[in-house]
Amino acid sequence: MSRLDLVARASELRAKRVPFVLATVLRAEAPTSAKPGDSAVVLADGSIEGFVGGSCAQATVRAESLRSLADRRPRMLLIAPDADAGPAPEGVVRVSNPCLSGGTLEMFLEPTLPAPLVCVYGTSPIAVTLRAGAEALGFDTMEGVPGERIAEETSAVVVATHGFDEEAVITEALEAGVPYIGLVASRRRAEGVLGAMELGPDDLARVHSPAGLDIGAASPGEIAVSILAEMISLRPRTEALPAPEVAIDPVCQMEVAAVESSLHSEFEGRTYYFCAKGCLKAFSADPMAFLGG
Repeated sequence: MSRLDLVARASELRAKRVPFVLATVLRAEAPTSAKPGDSAVVLADGSIEGFVGGSCAQATVRAESLRSLADRRPRMLLIAPDADAGPAPEGVVRVSNPCLSGGTLEMFLEPTLPAPLVCVYGTSPIAVTLRAGAEALGFDTMEGVPGERIAEETSAVVVATHGFDEEAVITEALEAGVPYIGLVASRRRAEGVLGAMELGPDDLARVHSPAGLDIGAASPGEIAVSILAEMISLRPRTEALPAPEVAIDPVCQMEVAAVESSLHSEFEGRTYYFCAKGCLKAFSADPMAFLGG
């Protein structure tokens, strides 16, 4: 995969809202098969597209990339063969790789996760300005269509249709579990719309109307700002996901991500994971030699 192909693939993944890590080799100390500038995308299932080194290096990149997706933090990764190299510099994750024949790789792992998705219903000046403002703040936006299913990952729904399909959209957003639901309406009209829906206390509390913080907003732009401010103030704070499960290669004792995309083999009802085909082959020939039997 060429650099241009990789850039295109990363753009495609962003457009599809697929999380991934971009791994880029910054420094390579011979002997290594990877060179500075080599890069790859690592998906949430551990699959690697591109090139950042041989199988052992890829095993480490896979495990650390999955950690990066879990905690949503980029990291500098140093892969070296010397287990006694001392503590890593601040901000650097050092991994000892016994498979490397004297070489060292240093790379940057950058997680890319989908931006919060805001679905705005309506074509009014408030709706148009709200979509533009949300995009300027780094949100993904889409124009909602009444009757169409709300995307599962939607973070906010704002109904600015001014009397059209409001009850149906609010009902669908509630059923979809959307964290923020805003209805653009006067206080009096909002009470009428929500009162007619006969919502329970919990559902009623989830619908913000009039949508937006009370900042004395009057123009469409000011109202859009007040809604965005309310969305930001109420959004759930992102927490790290559980760390990915890892296993120890029974042959070389290297840490390997316990995922389907890693090399693995079954023995006596248990799955063992390997950094490279050499370790897998050695284990398959005599499993008990590496299991203390």
